[in-house]
Amino acid sequence: MTGAEAPSPALSIGTPRDRIRPPRHRVERRAVWWWTIRVVISTAVVLGTLGLTYWLWDASRPWLGPGLVILAAGHAVTAVLMPSLRYRVHRWECTEHAVYDLKGWLVREWRIVPVSRIQSVDVVRGPVQQWLGLATLRVVTASHEGHVKIVGLDADVVARTAAELTALTQATPGDAT
Repeated sequence: MTGAEAPSPALSIGTPRDRIRPPRHRVERRAVWWWTIRVVISTAVVLGTLGLTYWLWDASRPWLGPGLVILAAGHAVTAVLMPSLRYRVHRWECTEHAVYDLKGWLVREWRIVPVSRIQSVDVVRGPVQQWLGLATLRVVTASHEGHVKIVGLDADVVARTAAELTALTQATPGDAT
């Protein structure tokens, strides 16, 4: 990074290694729309398939009808509550020592990956994320459970953070295992 460039809000250089605290940054507000669209698409697929089965298979109606109503209610509650709850709790941060991720709207998960353990840094953008200008930062380690997947970030922030993490990882001694 040259002197003319402003430091990324994603990479907090100078954070003490021994101080553990919740991550500082929220995901983008547009992530609420992304999560809502995903629930709506899932709802359309599930209820559409079951509705078609209900309509075409007469014998299924006594048991499938109540199931459809319950599923529709569950999906409606999820579509209304989940995106805003997720937005309130999701946090992330990258420092010179680690990548932090705090997520979960029902079950909270806080994951910390030391920079010395990072094997790859990926940027993932699905069609809806591209449309909304969002991306996912995926930091992978050798451990099966050691990856961090930070969803709902601004695409430019993810690109800068991925580049900074890649450079930091290359400069960090260790074998990433």
